[in-house]
Amino acid sequence: MQIMNLGDVLKDFLYGLNLRKVVKNLPDAVLIVTPEGRISWVNDKATTVFESGKRLIKSYHFDDLVDKGREKIDKSIATRTPIIAGAFTPSAKEFFIELNAKNYHGNFIVTIRDITAMTNVLTNVEQTSQFNKEKNAMLVKLENEIKSPISSIVGFSQALLDGLGGEITEKQDKYVKIINKNSKDLLYFIEKFIEFAYAESTLYKYDYQIFDVVNAIQNVIRSNDLAVSAKGLTVNFDYEELTKRAIYSDEKTLKTILQNLLEVSIKLTDTGSISLRVFYPDEDMVKSLKVFDNYKENSLLQISITDTGIGLQETELDGLFEPYNQLDKTNKKNIVRSISLGTTNILAKRLSGIVWAESEVMKGTTFNVIIPIEKDFLTKHE
Repeated sequence: MQIMNLGDVLKDFLYGLNLRKVVKNLPDAVLIVTPEGRISWVNDKATTVFESGKRLIKSYHFDDLVDKGREKIDKSIATRTPIIAGAFTPSAKEFFIELNAKNYHGNFIVTIRDITAMTNVLTNVEQTSQFNKEKNAMLVKLENEIKSPISSIVGFSQALLDGLGGEITEKQDKYVKIINKNSKDLLYFIEKFIEFAYAESTLYKYDYQIFDVVNAIQNVIRSNDLAVSAKGLTVNFDYEELTKRAIYSDEKTLKTILQNLLEVSIKLTDTGSISLRVFYPDEDMVKSLKVFDNYKENSLLQISITDTGIGLQETELDGLFEPYNQLDKTNKKNIVRSISLGTTNILAKRLSGIVWAESEVMKGTTFNVIIPIEKDFLTKHE
């Protein structure tokens, strides 16, 4: 049997006395818990949190007051972080707490903060987020019902303009052209809106596989040939820095991202050119983004789309990828652009990547997207 001398006993007594004096008036509830889970001491705040007197609280096992209490203590000590847990008063009232635990002379000193109000706010936010996802899923499922009537207006108005319904007067031709143009604009808006809803919804599905990224980008460029030719623009594609063309990602999702970015660049550019460059991002730049952990060489791919267009003002860059923010602005003429860029932002995150823009008025805009391209790297970030 180990015998402690009087000095050690006095030292421990004074240490405990001073500690209890300090924690007595802390704003958080403080409990001293034995390894067996017995509560040996509580401060005044604990009586408020647990709505009971000190003697009654100390008569309970810690697991009776905190769900899996001893397990939560061990987890807090092991991770050195606060733990969220459910708790109960002796009268069986439920609430939520944030628990911090430290070793204390063979026992545990546990601080507890009531976060029930905060948890309710978070629950409401989660419920709102789930509602939005379900609402978006409904819009996606109703896509054909929404688009079909508009497509009919586009089709029949075009048929009238082509003379398939017989000869029309000059005045009728003018009105039908207006109907045709506005219905096309509305159909484009609906398509972009549903694309955004699908990206946000619970219906979104991934299809990760190995594919040729150069071919994928070239397909996106070719699909925009008409829009590029209509403005007399040229498109340059540089992929010389790539050491391998095969990457592991979701090809369809990446194409949607690039399609939307390229569409925006074409609309911003009346003369000149648009350049697409594919390369491996600089390590220092990647670290500055604070998005990717465990970076290793050639595990990420950056695609930059640079135009010689009118550029974007600083006020336009604010919330550029957040369409909901644009609704609060007085100038809503670029809402379709914001929806397209909002889709790219969501999809880039779905690929564990990031997208951003750099622009200068009258000098052009550069859209950048970085995504992981290796299976091992993606697995670590799931």
